[in-house]
Amino acid sequence: MLPRLAALAAVTLWGVSFVATKAALAELSPLAVIVGRFALGGAFLTAMLIARGKPVVPPKGELWPLAVMAFVGVFVHQLLQTYGLTLTTATRAGWLIGLIPVWTAIIAALFLRERFGPMALVGLALGFAGAALVTTGGQADRRLLALPTTRGDLLVVASTLNWAIYTTIGNRTIRRIGSTRASAAVIFLGLVMLLPFSFTEAVWREYRHLSAAGWGAVLFLGIGCSALGYLLWYAALERLSAARVAAFSYLEPLVTMVAAAALLGETAKATTVAGGVIVLVGVYLTQRRK
Repeated sequence: MLPRLAALAAVTLWGVSFVATKAALAELSPLAVIVGRFALGGAFLTAMLIARGKPVVPPKGELWPLAVMAFVGVFVHQLLQTYGLTLTTATRAGWLIGLIPVWTAIIAALFLRERFGPMALVGLALGFAGAALVTTGGQADRRLLALPTTRGDLLVVASTLNWAIYTTIGNRTIRRIGSTRASAAVIFLGLVMLLPFSFTEAVWREYRHLSAAGWGAVLFLGIGCSALGYLLWYAALERLSAARVAAFSYLEPLVTMVAAAALLGETAKATTVAGGVIVLVGVYLTQRRK
């Protein structure tokens, strides 16, 4: 039960992150947002390890697997998704993100030999259908659900495949060294990979005139979404299969919808709420034991 609650908490934080990212991007460039959030996230997790009296530096034998995870899950993923969202609509990005559990189930079946029963496969299909209904509101616009044709759409699709690969390859490493050490190492290594670009663009200058609301958004993204989000996601991967953890990604558009309604005053259609119910049923079916 606790691993599933951890995955749910991570997805909840990431669902709200769209609202926080929107606020941060109003004052900062995409690269400044990425670098700022991971610098804060890495510092928070390092302090957590020191407070617990645990070693900060991971075992030497795990450095290469962690570096690969950092490259895939932080460096590449964040650049793909952040820049992709600047070139396409949030609605289109929302339903495309529903591809993550599908990709993960395929990759996990091929490389980790994970298997789903018939009801779990039905749950995957329902989750994808519900996520599409949540993000489209039931619109019958062919252009909305067409195959990706723009650069932004293609970047978002690439980020979904990228995150599925990341979730799958990190499964065994996380179980060997623990979620906290893995999270801290991956975020730190990912930040190191991003720093050369931040120096080239001199992104630190953008923070000089950041408002209180902007700082609040960056702090939430750094501590909530990067530090705690990755930590909780890893904690779930320690106990559950990659495909079952990834199924919780279907809830992300639903969380975003609720957050937008509560924080931005946006209203939801009845079809959107129905899609949310379908998502919940789909996720439940994927989590059932055989």
